[in-house]
Amino acid sequence: MTANLAVESALKTDLESATSQERVAWAADMFGDDLIMTTSFGTHSAVMLHLVTSVVPDIPVVFIDTGYLFPETYRFGAELTERLNLNLKKYHARISAAEQEALHGRLWDAGADGLKQYNVMNKVEPMARAVRELGAKAWLAGLRRSQGESRSSRPIVESQNQMTKVYPILDLDNRTMHEYLTDNDLPYHPLWDVGYVSLGDWHSTSKLEAGMTETDTRFGGAKRECGLHEASGNVDFQI
Repeated sequence: MTANLAVESALKTDLESATSQERVAWAADMFGDDLIMTTSFGTHSAVMLHLVTSVVPDIPVVFIDTGYLFPETYRFGAELTERLNLNLKKYHARISAAEQEALHGRLWDAGADGLKQYNVMNKVEPMARAVRELGAKAWLAGLRRSQGESRSSRPIVESQNQMTKVYPILDLDNRTMHEYLTDNDLPYHPLWDVGYVSLGDWHSTSKLEAGMTETDTRFGGAKRECGLHEASGNVDFQI
């Protein structure tokens, strides 16, 4: 099924009023073995991982490792991988973080163009490779509308460069996420307790301080998205 036909089917099914579990089940029925999910092992990632694997236990879980994640993120990821028996598929840039800095410097500090190059090298290209190697046609991601303006008007299902993107927890707020974690005895990311509400690379993530929005905690507030979830048409997963 093409991405556009999947979006049309989603509209007919009225996934907007469906539960998160029903959205996952719809995607699994629609795409079968062509379905993957992604995780960043971020603050609330245990919700999405538990939710999806309770419906599709052996789904490939793609983890993009930039080499610049917090130590706590790697430990949290290892804990959840073992606890939930994840079918983890780790992808990273073709050259190491050390080699990147030697050749290009600190790209994340080199303005908009440098940051774009950094994101393509460390996030977009590895994800494109994952899509190709796993033969994926659809992708479950844990975006939520409450996380920032760039996500506030997303539909439950959308087409992005011939991929179907499905967001099962798009309409869940922080309270509902907390209740899910509590009800299922699942952990937050350990840095949540010290003020981090959104987690990415250590060099581009800050704590939530007074007067800041969640968007302000990523890339110094310059942008919310890292490249994987840009508006349709801006990211090429055929790289």
